[in-house]
Amino acid sequence: MVTADPDAATVPVEHCPGWTVRDLVAHLVEVCARVHDRVTGLPPAPAPGPQAGLPELLARWAELSGPVEEFLAGPASMERGILVMDAFTHELDLRRALGAAPPEDHPALPVAIHVLVTGLTASLAGHGLPALAVRSGHGRLVAGTGEPAATVSGHWYDVYLSLAGRRTEAQIRSLRWSEDPRRWLPAFTWGPFRVPEAVAVDGSPGSAALDGMR
Repeated sequence: MVTADPDAATVPVEHCPGWTVRDLVAHLVEVCARVHDRVTGLPPAPAPGPQAGLPELLARWAELSGPVEEFLAGPASMERGILVMDAFTHELDLRRALGAAPPEDHPALPVAIHVLVTGLTASLAGHGLPALAVRSGHGRLVAGTGEPAATVSGHWYDVYLSLAGRRTEAQIRSLRWSEDPRRWLPAFTWGPFRVPEAVAVDGSPGSAALDGMR
């Protein structure tokens, strides 16, 4: 995806303010390197320098990926889930930056959205809010404890980005809610994720832009 456009490296990534595509790929390579070094026990190899271009970064990623993929294929755990969620979320960031449509189906999605709902669960508890059912076309998950007091639903892409700090308050409101969403909105800011003030217009499939909400 990033090799198709010779100018991709300098394209800004909207959902990672201040980063370009090159910066985001460098972040993913850095995470991959940390996991590789830990699971193999090998001394860390020299990391690509700050001037390294996409070809060098992608080559380094390919060198590291084998043991990392084996680790991720192990028994389900929150650690593995967080790594999958981070990589998948940033894949969506890259797709948006480069004008590529989100995938219709992706093996990482069930794991990644489960991690996000787990984070929302902790946020709901911290805000003293009741449970919330989440429907995205990939089943029903419940954030929080007890019987859900409301259900939020929508295309998986919009629901996912809302959980991952990539949708504005207005966009989160534009999802289908069985109750007034106002009380739950503060809980969508949690951990590393912050509800942004603005997101540029796009026409991604299933997005709120189809309803003129972006």
